[in-house]
Amino acid sequence: MASANVLIVFYSRDGSTEKMANLVAEGAKAEGAEVRLRRARDIVGPDIMAKVPKWAENAARMNAEYPAPTDADVEWADAVIFGTPTRFGNAAAELKAFIDSLGGLWFQGKLNGKVGSAFTSTASPHGGNETTITSLYNPLAHLGFIIVPTGYADPAAFKAGTPYGASHVAGQNASPPNEDEAAVARHQGRRVAQVAKALKAAK
Repeated sequence: MASANVLIVFYSRDGSTEKMANLVAEGAKAEGAEVRLRRARDIVGPDIMAKVPKWAENAARMNAEYPAPTDADVEWADAVIFGTPTRFGNAAAELKAFIDSLGGLWFQGKLNGKVGSAFTSTASPHGGNETTITSLYNPLAHLGFIIVPTGYADPAAFKAGTPYGASHVAGQNASPPNEDEAAVARHQGRRVAQVAKALKAAK
C-alpha cells in the first residue's frame, strides 16, 4: 500500500506553532508518510513587525528553513494539516490568506477527497483553542476536504489538546509543548496519515 503525502502548512510568529507543526510531522512520518512542512508568509510590512520583539528575526529564520506553501504542494498532498496561532478565536490572517488563494484548485475540483485537519497554539488556557481549530473547518468543508479531527482515539487526548485538533498553551514566554501536548500532536499526525493512506488505497 502506497504511503500518504502529508502537507503541513502553518503560520508561526514566535515559534510556538512551528514546534507543534514539527511534532505533528513526527507523528505522520512514524506512520510512513512523506511530509512537507511549509510556513505561510507574513502579510504585514516591516514597520508593523518592528513593534513586536523578535518578530522579524523569527520570520527570517523560519522563512529560511521552510519554503512558502504553493498550489503544487497542495496538489501533491493526500492530506493537508493547517496550523495557526489564535487571533481572537480565529485563524491567523497569514494562514487564511493562503487558504483563500486555493480557489483555482477548488474550481478545478482538485481538493475534493483530500484529508484536512487543523491544530493551534495559544497564549492562555482559554485563548480560543477550540474555536480557532473549528474556524478552519468551514473553509475545509467548502474546499471539499474530508475533515479528520483527533477525537479521543489516543489516551493522550484525555490529558491535553481538544477533540478537534491538537493544541498548545504557550503562555506569555512561548514555552514549548509539554509531554501531553506533544503526544496529542504526534497522534494527530499519525491519525491523519492513517486515514489519508486508507483513502488513497481505496481510490
